[in-house]
Amino acid sequence: MDNLRSEATDRLMQAVLRLKTVDECYQLFEDMCTVKEIRDMANRLEIAFMLSDGARYQDVAARSGVSSATISRVNRSLNYGQGGYRLAIEREREESGT
Repeated sequence: MDNLRSEATDRLMQAVLRLKTVDECYQLFEDMCTVKEIRDMANRLEIAFMLSDGARYQDVAARSGVSSATISRVNRSLNYGQGGYRLAIEREREESGT
């Protein structure tokens, strides 16, 4: 994470934290990212949820339509990354009560 962190990326993260609604998030992300980039990030998070629920690669690939390389990359981050996927999954599950 050290090579990623900078004043500019800190400002980006703070900007995201200041957003209050899903619509505000859409506004920012649609201004900053391509539709494909947003969809790719959303797919990666969905893959992380599936893997954390114990889904097999074949099932994840069938449901998401992504390559095994993408699933592997998400799995590696889920298990050995900075903990961001796990944190996001935990927070969503806490909020939804599941």
